[in-house]
Amino acid sequence: MPSFLDLGVPAALANVLAADGKTEPFAIQRDTLPDSLAGRDVLGRGRTGSGKTIAFALPLVTRLSASGTQRRPGHPRGLVLAPTRELATQIAATVKPLAEAVGMRVTTVFGGVSQRPQEQAMRAGVDIVVACPGRLEDLMKQGVVSLDSVDVAVLDEADHMADLGFLPGVTRILAATPKNGQRLLFSATLDRGIDALAKRFLHDPVSHEVDEASVPVGEMTHRVLVAADADAKKQLVQDLASGEGRRILFTRTKHHAKKLAKQLTTAGIPAVDLQGNLGQNARERNLAAFSADPADGGVRVLVATDVAARGVHVDDVELVVHVDPPVEHKAYLHRSGRTARAGAAGTVVTLTLPEQRRDVKDILRKAQITVPLEDVTPAIVEELVGERAAKVKHVPVVKQPQGKPKAKPAQVAGEQRPARGRSGRRRSGRGGDSAQRTEGGQRQSGGQRQGAARRAGPSPPRSPGPGSQTRYTTQTGAPSGQHGGGGHGAARPAANGQQHASGRARTGSRRASRPQGR
Repeated sequence: MPSFLDLGVPAALANVLAADGKTEPFAIQRDTLPDSLAGRDVLGRGRTGSGKTIAFALPLVTRLSASGTQRRPGHPRGLVLAPTRELATQIAATVKPLAEAVGMRVTTVFGGVSQRPQEQAMRAGVDIVVACPGRLEDLMKQGVVSLDSVDVAVLDEADHMADLGFLPGVTRILAATPKNGQRLLFSATLDRGIDALAKRFLHDPVSHEVDEASVPVGEMTHRVLVAADADAKKQLVQDLASGEGRRILFTRTKHHAKKLAKQLTTAGIPAVDLQGNLGQNARERNLAAFSADPADGGVRVLVATDVAARGVHVDDVELVVHVDPPVEHKAYLHRSGRTARAGAAGTVVTLTLPEQRRDVKDILRKAQITVPLEDVTPAIVEELVGERAAKVKHVPVVKQPQGKPKAKPAQVAGEQRPARGRSGRRRSGRGGDSAQRTEGGQRQSGGQRQGAARRAGPSPPRSPGPGSQTRYTTQTGAPSGQHGGGGHGAARPAANGQQHASGRARTGSRRASRPQGR
């Protein structure tokens, strides 16, 4: 069997692969590398797990490093298009060590995160961009990135691009690249417009198809279990999730994935979810937890929607469970491809209810999977689960109160609080609005009291008696009824001893104001 060096891979890149334990190329790599390294356009078809990422990463890095073109800000020389954030991140993780070995830079571009770091990376200059079509088109329209210098363009998972409706955007992006550039297109299937895309943008391409026998699948065992009802299915899911090894449980909706992960965690089986409503930081955090060793705080169970069926590669996933049967056979194949990768063994279990038998049989027929539908028995469950992991006690997180409410000031016995008007503001005894009674019991308004005070003339200041309080004006800081540094700034006393901070009466005012000093 030829090595990577025998196929024409530079020694620097072959050493990077060898350090990661990759010494023998897979079938799709053996078939495509001689043509792609020579600069030919390649159309490759192979199922998930066949090694397509390295098959296009090696010629991408090799061709760009040999071109001698200088790196320019905002003008990448290599482009890889992927349908999802997860797949783009996985591709970048494979390409980056190879690129760094020859002094090149790699960055990712996708939505759901701030575009500022992506703009900064473009201005600093990058050689290879791994991008999702939507965000890349946004940056192109904003003038942040131009594709006029792309020498090698790669389209990965082209069939999934078609399923998500991305082909119009992909067409516009590829049309913005130079016509004489090299194009590499990889897909699991070549239907739904992929053939038309290949005819338009690939020039004299070399086609390579990898059959199922050449894919190092190890042993992928398919089982279909029929649960009696919804309650029996719920218990079956919990049993299948309780094993020692890593397992991925696929659901059809985002809500179900989130709910199931919480239910399993509460039942003592730590689980994380991966679905479209999660932000990028949460996705990366949950994937890191699933990839980590349980002894180091990792989890064994990932509950995911079909967003995880593309590009998420975690080693040693021994069991894939279709909690909800997929809508189509291609989704079944991509989900199942999360296990039995690169020669490892794995099991795929599809759970169905009696009323779903016909739909499941149709999906299996289109996926060319021939297995019987089995009724659930304790022996089958124990066979699939194997050794069970110890339950982990779930400790719910108690939300702490943000702050204590302020206590209302205690009311002194005999004290009357100011009344509130319709607007909720306190009505004070100052101003021309509140009325008071004279010693004889006659009611006087504020204007009447002020007029009586002017006619009576100034009254001598009174010394504070026992238990009285000295009030301070807000303007001078001097006590009421005393000079604040001269006769000109003294406040004039009003009736019943109340002082006005402004030094003059507000005659005829109908506006209530707050008591002075409040």
